[in-house]
Amino acid sequence: MELLISLIAGAVGGNVAGGLLKNANLGLLLNSVAGIVGGGLGGQILSALGAGAAGGGTDLGAIIGQIASGGVGGGVLLAIVGLVKNAMAK
Repeated sequence: MELLISLIAGAVGGNVAGGLLKNANLGLLLNSVAGIVGGGLGGQILSALGAGAAGGGTDLGAIIGQIASGGVGGGVLLAIVGLVKNAMAK
């Protein structure tokens, strides 16, 4: 359940970041894919560090933590991929 929340939040975070960072925008599909990957990675990393839903908790605090970590992870990965793509295009 926690991974699914991170993946969905990552897709949303990737698209929000693509909308805010016009130079990193890859389009709806690629923003979503980068966000999903980043959300999954971000959620798993924060869970491993104990900041996420450690132990499989499904309380409100754990769910909010997964949403936040997935969204941030998706946005960060999209920004990195978009900036690398732009740097390679020059």
